[in-house]
Amino acid sequence: MTSPLIGPLRTTGSFRQTVEEAVAAAIISGEFEPGTMLTAPTLAARFDVSATPVREALLNLEKRGFVEIARNKGFRVTEVSEQELEQIVQIRQWLEAPPMRLLAGKLDRPALAGLRIEAEQIVNSAAASALQSYLAADTDFHLHLLSLTGNDRLVSLVRDLRQQTRLVGLATMLGTPELSRSAAEHHTLIDLLEAGEGAAAEGLMRVHIGHVTGWWSGRPEKGGD
Repeated sequence: MTSPLIGPLRTTGSFRQTVEEAVAAAIISGEFEPGTMLTAPTLAARFDVSATPVREALLNLEKRGFVEIARNKGFRVTEVSEQELEQIVQIRQWLEAPPMRLLAGKLDRPALAGLRIEAEQIVNSAAASALQSYLAADTDFHLHLLSLTGNDRLVSLVRDLRQQTRLVGLATMLGTPELSRSAAEHHTLIDLLEAGEGAAAEGLMRVHIGHVTGWWSGRPEKGGD
């Protein structure tokens, strides 16, 4: 099976960073399942680069908790238990949903325009089944939105929680109506914020984050069939 994420690199940037982002996306999305063994030589062959930047990327991912070192074998993809994932989702809902009331009706035109551009990138990436671009654009949107509260510590906390999240069903959602609906929710959220509908924006954010343990974990949701 051809991977949408792991293949020959076409980049003028850092090979290490590009490999790290691609492998992280493959782990987050469930393409590399928990327990999967990864080695620098094998991945280097698939990326068509030398083993050095791949090894550096895997060591960084080990520091971030995505993989653990398996002596004389390589790196093993770590597991986030169902209970841990539910706790991460709950904390994210506590942190990310209430600020929507604070931001509702308070965002100026440049801020709204910037969010619209990022939301459209999410929609386009979903339509193109571009998984790595989708994850990157989704992260950019959510962290940008929270940054508008002016609370840098909040942004840092949510960034860390997102890095601990696993979306084990996301790789199988490419091309599905659910992924399109989830992507479109970003535009709906902006509409609510622009209209000053704080309570509705907060509610939508809670539902949206809840997809992590629903659609993005390969499970049905109410109203999602």
